Amino acid sequence: MKLVFATNNSNKIKEVQALIPDSITLLSLADINCHEDIPETAPTIEGNAIQKVTYIKEHYNLPCFADDTGLEIQSLDGAPGVYSARYAGPERSAEANMQKVLKNLAHTTDRSAQFKTVIALYLDSTTTCFTGICKGTITSEKRGSGGFGYDPIFLPTGYSETFAQMDLKIKNEIGHRGKAVQELVVFLNQLTSFVL
Repeated sequence: MKLVFATNNSNKIKEVQALIPDSITLLSLADINCHEDIPETAPTIEGNAIQKVTYIKEHYNLPCFADDTGLEIQSLDGAPGVYSARYAGPERSAEANMQKVLKNLAHTTDRSAQFKTVIALYLDSTTTCFTGICKGTITSEKRGSGGFGYDPIFLPTGYSETFAQMDLKIKNEIGHRGKAVQELVVFLNQLTSFVL
């Protein structure tokens, strides 16, 4: 089975590749010669994921899936949410995004948050969505050098390490993207046959 993962984010590809069965070959956007910026202008995380797979469907006519992820912070009314990647500006700087979050929470006692991932799968003319959520809190400072995005300031509930301090295997098991991918894999394993 071959599926396009509508991303060129090598960190995402690495995480997802570790979760899917060997019977599924993952193709990146570069693998299908898609080098243009795919629009992400929907007002919701789910909407962005659907928008990306729709673009691949309309321009390349290939079975594919795409994800969109947001960090939702309780005391910031769910921000940065759908704007997580560009929270501090269009440069999409992870460091600037984290610093803005820490600044906005500097005088807040409620630091509860959740990561939410929605995966949209386009297969056999049908789009299906899968959601993964990981609850936790925002730390007061960065901890760890692994992961990407907001990982150094996100402490999952029940753990003493941030995502950036965790082994990738553990992060995949408990994390938002891992949970959504696990749902995707269960769905794909139920299919009897598939040809790209």
